[in-house]
Amino acid sequence: MNLINKEIKAVNGIKIPQVGFGVYKLNKGEDFETAVGEAIKIGYRHFDTAKIYGNEKDLGLAIEKSQIPRDEFFITSKVWNTDHGYEATKKAFEKTCKNLNVEYLDMYLIHFASLYYLETWHAMEDLYLQGKIKVIGVANFEIQHLEELMKNSKITPMINQIETHPEFPQNELHQYLTKHKILHEAWAPLGQGNKALLENTVLKKIANHHEKTVAQVILRWHIQRGIIIIPKSSNPKRIKENIQLFDFELSSEEMEKINQLNTGKRYSHSPTGYMINPLYNKLMKIFIK
Repeated sequence: MNLINKEIKAVNGIKIPQVGFGVYKLNKGEDFETAVGEAIKIGYRHFDTAKIYGNEKDLGLAIEKSQIPRDEFFITSKVWNTDHGYEATKKAFEKTCKNLNVEYLDMYLIHFASLYYLETWHAMEDLYLQGKIKVIGVANFEIQHLEELMKNSKITPMINQIETHPEFPQNELHQYLTKHKILHEAWAPLGQGNKALLENTVLKKIANHHEKTVAQVILRWHIQRGIIIIPKSSNPKRIKENIQLFDFELSSEEMEKINQLNTGKRYSHSPTGYMINPLYNKLMKIFIK
């Protein structure tokens, strides 16, 4: 079964499926295999993992088990903070490829703007130029991180994966990314499944009008903003619903009503506050060296 999915082009012309499947906090073993196997069967081909998730090998095995050709998948992983630096990043990349049992990655991201991220980016530029990564980008980068990176690099990041949902739409950063032709990818597109958000009366009314779930309305809102999304679930029904987003459209009035839900509330910590924490930086220096 292959459901409809839209593709968005990176600045270099590489096509990225707009709806992906996130595996953050998905349990290893049978639960992981069942969820990812169901996602593949339904038609997902874009999968997002990271070294720190500890499930790269599980994802690689699930993809191999599907017997679907590798080039039909779009696989993303990320380099973790303790692997920053030029040589360390190259080693981390090779380990990730080995874990996933692949010869290249469709997308590789810097997970956070930690110490030495410029050296990490230079390694990723080289891996990209060698054809080992099709799209290189970042995650959890604020405007100041992107400015610093672009001043000290040959290649501008092609994508930024950031927390984004109706209560935290990232409007200023979204406009900045659009201006610089950097794709916007949302993690936690459903606000980490926050109950209050999913029971919001405005969203419920819109969902009822379209005969869709509130989650589908939120995900469709992202789609119409031109954002790539990676919702995650282990529930087969929700896995299917999360990609059934292209048979309805929100009106401009409905989009505006959802825009009004912006409260500026993050469900995770601020990347800026996290990275400038003195204790964090001290520990990073110890780990990296």
